[in-house]
Amino acid sequence: MGIVVLTMKASVIEMFLVLLVTGIHSNKDMNKKIKRPKFTVPQINCDVKAGKIINPEFVVKCPAGCQDPKYHVYGTDIYASYSSVCGAAIHSGVLDNSGGKILVRKVAGQSGYKGSYSNGVQSLSLPRWRESFVVSEGKPQKGVTYPSALTYSSAKSPAAKTGEATKAYQKPPVPGTTAQPVTPMQVTGATATEATATSLPKPSPSTGSTTSSLGPQPVGHRSWELDLWSTSSYASGHHSPRANPGFVPKEELSTQSLEPVSQGDPNCKVDLSFLIDGSSSIGKRRFRIQKQFLADVAQALDIGPGGPLMGVVQYGDNPAAQFNLRTHVNSRDLKAAIEKITQRGGLSNAGRAISYVTKNFFSKANGNRGAAPNVAVVIVDGWPTDKVEEASRFARESGINIFFITVEGATENEKQYVTEPNFSNKAVCRTNGFYSLNVQSWFSLHKTVQPLLKRICDTDRLACSKTCWNSADIGFVIDGSSSVGTGNFRTVLQFVANISKEFEISETDTRIGAVQYTYEQRLEFGFEDHSTKADILNAIKRVGYWSGGTSTGAAINYALEQLFKKSKPNKRKLMILITDGRSYDDVRIPSMVAHHKGVITYAIGVAWAAQDELEVIATHPANHHSFFVDEFDNLHKFVPKVIQNICTEFNSQPRN
Repeated sequence: MGIVVLTMKASVIEMFLVLLVTGIHSNKDMNKKIKRPKFTVPQINCDVKAGKIINPEFVVKCPAGCQDPKYHVYGTDIYASYSSVCGAAIHSGVLDNSGGKILVRKVAGQSGYKGSYSNGVQSLSLPRWRESFVVSEGKPQKGVTYPSALTYSSAKSPAAKTGEATKAYQKPPVPGTTAQPVTPMQVTGATATEATATSLPKPSPSTGSTTSSLGPQPVGHRSWELDLWSTSSYASGHHSPRANPGFVPKEELSTQSLEPVSQGDPNCKVDLSFLIDGSSSIGKRRFRIQKQFLADVAQALDIGPGGPLMGVVQYGDNPAAQFNLRTHVNSRDLKAAIEKITQRGGLSNAGRAISYVTKNFFSKANGNRGAAPNVAVVIVDGWPTDKVEEASRFARESGINIFFITVEGATENEKQYVTEPNFSNKAVCRTNGFYSLNVQSWFSLHKTVQPLLKRICDTDRLACSKTCWNSADIGFVIDGSSSVGTGNFRTVLQFVANISKEFEISETDTRIGAVQYTYEQRLEFGFEDHSTKADILNAIKRVGYWSGGTSTGAAINYALEQLFKKSKPNKRKLMILITDGRSYDDVRIPSMVAHHKGVITYAIGVAWAAQDELEVIATHPANHHSFFVDEFDNLHKFVPKVIQNICTEFNSQPRN
């Protein structure tokens, strides 16, 4: 029996050893089959901007052909996140135009980015930007796990079009580890819970653009501390759907009221447009402060059809009207509409916005009333990314009063990045401080509400508004024939001076020119020769008496070619012709040509002038545009009548 038991034990041990050895070999075979997943380098297109990618550090592959100037790059060595990733890589010398792999690392925003030409790419200058990045060769660092699929700020990312998966934002990975994806609902829930138990101070706008801007990127790219603050703002009553993607606002209560609606303050009857900065560099906090400023303005103004009306245009890369003058006709509805404005992002192209307002905003279809001054208030964070001088000049010449509010303007060190030095002075029609306000901090913006409204509502001082005093090119055509005589010619010049000095004269306001004629014609001075009232009056005094015959028809043709051909297209063209006799040539055809070209002609005859010719020369109706004076010494009596008729006619026409 003992022998049998021992035999059975040996068999069991043998079987155990066989199974053990078999398991070890099997395990080795399994280990041979298990391989670590190979890192796949995500590919991007040439037009992908760093700001669209949420990941703080990543390796990507750029295609060939990204050297094209249409892929904009901003900065040198350190690039604004508004730049093309692949374009920046070529500019920095990491890649050539054939493409390849690069390593991209996000860094803090800069106070300015200097453009330069390098490796066939011209980069551009840019004001402060909330985020930057640097590029290097696409060699992954040891111990760092890079994403095989990039996280974009929008589902409609360039990579998504090519089939690459997009994910919700995840915290930056700790070296040597791989971060776990976090869904939007998880992020929202976590931050909302923490926000109820944590009271965080609101960061100051001056703490830097890296933590204060919306940018081309979503909320999730900010630090978790800012996310907490942003979410906790709901508890403070700031309802911004973009600040919390999981927040669904309640249906708004009806704004209808049983109270009588105000007709508006008749002492501040202006058509007002605010051009607000929605660029990425301004950030979400500053943008909220800007909206609060608009709401304060709407509250302070008594909006109504009988008083001020207000619309808003937001600009970034391109401008867009948020609402026009006729959309909201009381302060309550206007404030509610302001609250709903969301930030556009992009650059700070204020010049393009001013051009848009000039061409599109102040139209009858958008509520422009004609009889009310047009006012455009441009708010700029730092400085514009395009030029504003030419656009502002055209706006002023179209009758728009331009006000500039510059918040946190460029410091001495930042001025090298400014596209157009002294841009605010170049934009406004007066550099005495009336039309431009400089605000040191966004936190001080609310203090400018009353000073701004005081200026806007002082319609008598809105010198840039188009009126009969500042909106014309006036050409005097003066008879210098022998019958006039030296003494009477000086009287005629005094008449010309008396009319001229009634107008506001400058390069952008009314301009004066003069032609003297006999058989021949002479340009005494053109519209562009003198830009001040004093210079004009001195130029009139210097005109010498010519003497000769009277060819009025030829003089009208000469004035059209040599004087009014250089008139600005948005100016009213006024010809004031003074003669003392009948013309030796025909005046009918030249007068018809003048009328056809839109030149409003006033004919003033003295002594022997022919009444029938005056009526032919004058614009219809002739009784409003032709005058007869029995002798030269009585010319001065007609100055008020001529001025009155000019202004009456102007006021009867649409303002813009």
